[in-house]
Amino acid sequence: MTQGPLTTEAGAPVADNQNSETAGAGGPVLLQDQSLLEKLAHFNRERIPERVVHARGAGAYGTFTLTRDVSRWTRAAFLSEVGKQTEAFLRFSTVAGSLGAPDAVRDPRGFALKFYTEEGNYDLVGNNTPVFFVKDAVKFPDFIHTQKRDPYTGSQEADNVWDFWGLSPESTHQVTWLFGDRGIPAGYRHMNGYGSHTYQWNNEAGEVFWVKYHFKTDQGIENLTTEEAEALAGRDPDSHQRDLREAIERGEYPSWTVQVQIMPAAEAAGYRFNPFDLTKVWPHGDYPPIEIGRLELNRNPQNIFAEVEQSVFSPAHFVPGIGPSPDKMLQGRLFAYGDAHRYRVGVNADHLPVNRPRATEAHTHSRDGFLYDGRHRGAKNYEPNSFGGPQQTGRPLWQPLPVGGATGDHEAPRHAEDDDFVQAGDLYRLMPEDARQRLIDNLAGSIAGVSREDIAERAVHNFRRADGDLGKRLEAAVRALREG
Repeated sequence: MTQGPLTTEAGAPVADNQNSETAGAGGPVLLQDQSLLEKLAHFNRERIPERVVHARGAGAYGTFTLTRDVSRWTRAAFLSEVGKQTEAFLRFSTVAGSLGAPDAVRDPRGFALKFYTEEGNYDLVGNNTPVFFVKDAVKFPDFIHTQKRDPYTGSQEADNVWDFWGLSPESTHQVTWLFGDRGIPAGYRHMNGYGSHTYQWNNEAGEVFWVKYHFKTDQGIENLTTEEAEALAGRDPDSHQRDLREAIERGEYPSWTVQVQIMPAAEAAGYRFNPFDLTKVWPHGDYPPIEIGRLELNRNPQNIFAEVEQSVFSPAHFVPGIGPSPDKMLQGRLFAYGDAHRYRVGVNADHLPVNRPRATEAHTHSRDGFLYDGRHRGAKNYEPNSFGGPQQTGRPLWQPLPVGGATGDHEAPRHAEDDDFVQAGDLYRLMPEDARQRLIDNLAGSIAGVSREDIAERAVHNFRRADGDLGKRLEAAVRALREG
């Protein structure tokens, strides 16, 4: 039922709900895009007290050890010397489930890292997949609404899920990952992690490089079939959390080999894919992963609530030598994560032990608010002051980006091979035949549950555009289930 134009909370019509406003076609997102900020801020406040997404999780402390000199690419101090070790905290999670949901479900897994560096905490907030469903943060609340409970039925609805994915072809690549063999990891220890976004590294000379992070499990990839997951979820809802905790208790410390892909900044504009598009990967043949370190988890938290539930991560927590890119999803997350934590845990969440810097101290002029611990005592709370208060350094953490063009709700620039289907098709064609069949069976089982034929057909059509064989076989499988 049509209800008139989409509007802001104040009733003003929304001109573009597909693209956030940027400084030129390829520039960063603008603070003046109040439709975006209102949407993200409202979304962050929809659920209390658990996280809106990634509510169900487990975590552990560990150590990151640098094994390669990367100073030619970044001036970050914790990446400055081979053999250097940095304490870290890693929180794993599922995305859509509530706090009491089972671990063994088909869902992306969060892979959120906090490095307690000597220059402040650096947070790398990623997933167990290198891509995501949408490429612009303005679409993120809509996407999550389709994964959560319907406001009328109170249940997750296949209609909502596939209606959105079918109308959002950019999701095809990530959906292919999700319904493939890696869609249900056997446990947190047996999956990879990815920074997913593109980030900036900059060195002492001010040179800029674009970087993607990969964490390859040293335990080996292990996954569950749909049938295995359904049985395990009913038998042990805490399977992933239990497996991680007990492995560390036994001294079988899980570890990941850390790799990066590095792109000189000058190559970004001419690259065949938009390097800042979260629905795309950089093929390894173009930019081979370079091993730089090892992450080991070796200590369990002593209190899940204090150290896992109250842990907060924000992609805006950078250190000198590392910064953001024009990735429009990342740009939205720079605001949304911190805002969500200030609402959920409190404005002083960073004072809590799990979130507090370990290798340095925070010096700010922020005072008061919920959970304030009085740490500043009688110090002045403004800058500049002549009483010895902390002052700015004058050196930005990252290098500025050139921008140009008129402000507006721009679609991201298209590169030579950009479309919403090519990499999903590539992924399908990389799979062995048995994995292809499992993908088709998983997709068909989900799509067949929708109530309308047009939603099912639109979903199948996106996969048909990714690969003709995939589309033909999926169409037949869905038809057989719907007619059976």
